[in-house]
Amino acid sequence: QVQLVESGGGLVQAGGSLRLSCAASGRTFSIYTMGWFRQAPGKEREFVAAISWNGGSTRYGDSVKGRFTISKHNAKNTVYLQMNSLEPEDTAVYYCAARRAGITATTEYDYWGQGTQVTVSS
Repeated sequence: QVQLVESGGGLVQAGGSLRLSCAASGRTFSIYTMGWFRQAPGKEREFVAAISWNGGSTRYGDSVKGRFTISKHNAKNTVYLQMNSLEPEDTAVYYCAARRAGITATTEYDYWGQGTQVTVSS
């Protein structure tokens, strides 16, 4: 069982930056693929980024490539999402997720956090 708690969301102006954190419980954090998703009101949950268990592989959604960076610190049981050049279209609730298998952009993850709100003003 893994519990995930996101933090770092907030209100930022367009062009600004935020760093989201996701703290995970459990000793086996290091073996999980971690992902970030987001969901805006009235829209489906969208894949943002994912990172392999050892941090060796990453994948990004097309809308965030070149602006967002995912990283993983196994010793701290934490995954991060650095978000730069934020746009109003990035406004959403951001969710952290974990799965035992490899990277996927689908929502087939085993564990999910409660989400953190990110609002980008124009």
